[in-house]
Amino acid sequence: MNAVATYQENAVTTQHQGRLIVMLYDGAVTFLRQAQESIRANDIPARNRYINKARDIVFELNTSLNMEKGGRIAQNLRSLYNFIWRYLGDANLKNDAAMIDKVIGMLDDLSGAWRKISL
Repeated sequence: MNAVATYQENAVTTQHQGRLIVMLYDGAVTFLRQAQESIRANDIPARNRYINKARDIVFELNTSLNMEKGGRIAQNLRSLYNFIWRYLGDANLKNDAAMIDKVIGMLDDLSGAWRKISL
């Protein structure tokens, strides 16, 4: 493994859990913005790839929820993540940048909330 890859792996594995969650939200938003650009460029394979990368992140966030310790908050997040995952699938099928924009807004809101509690 090269030095850059080692640094990146160490940076991720040593971050506080809240910061990691923010990084995941930010990554999903980045992929969704790239998907919107792909829609504008009529690049269907790229749109599909970027939306699926964002969906993978949402899936990971969902599966990492601790339902026992998280209680009602974890249940609400699970419902929201499931909605976002399905909604992005619909956005992909419909080639709809506006639908993607709605998800970006939701993820930005969640990211902002995690930033506040992770300081």
